[in-house]
Amino acid sequence: MEPNKRLDDFRKHKDEYFASGAHSPLDPADQAGFQGLAYFPYNPELAFELALDAIEGQGSPLTLDTSDGQRVEFMIAGKVSFLVDNDWYELTLLKDYDRGRFFLPFNDMTNGLETYRGGRYIDPQQKPNGKLTIDFNYAYNPYCAYGDGWSCPLAPAANHLPVEIRAGEKAFHPRASGTGQK
Repeated sequence: MEPNKRLDDFRKHKDEYFASGAHSPLDPADQAGFQGLAYFPYNPELAFELALDAIEGQGSPLTLDTSDGQRVEFMIAGKVSFLVDNDWYELTLLKDYDRGRFFLPFNDMTNGLETYRGGRYIDPQQKPNGKLTIDFNYAYNPYCAYGDGWSCPLAPAANHLPVEIRAGEKAFHPRASGTGQK
């Protein structure tokens, strides 16, 4: 399946879930008038297959603050380095203790303007060759971007990028209720 088709299908299913799913993060008023999330167009230059590099503290716990003032612990899995607009950047990759999955929270220069002010997430997938698929076209907002009552980890300082990542989900603006970004 082509990347655009796969991404289009992913976005369609996500929009359907948000509109009618029993566990949608939208409150009933927003869900009733929901017509889909806003997304940046597909950008092939922001899709990477990257090696996981060693980092100081790899395997150690890292405690992150959350949107509701709590704290949650992850394991430092390593770092990934990538090229955007002719400059190299790196992000600290985390691993979820409960599910054992990779987790990549990040902030960029679109936060609070075109994207959710609290940052976005990516769930990297490891390929059989050991490399990671990190596709910013799949960057998504944490559930706390859609309503109250969610506890969302905030990106560590090392994952604040001084560049715009114009891929993935944009800020949520409910069309029916007229409320703004939460």
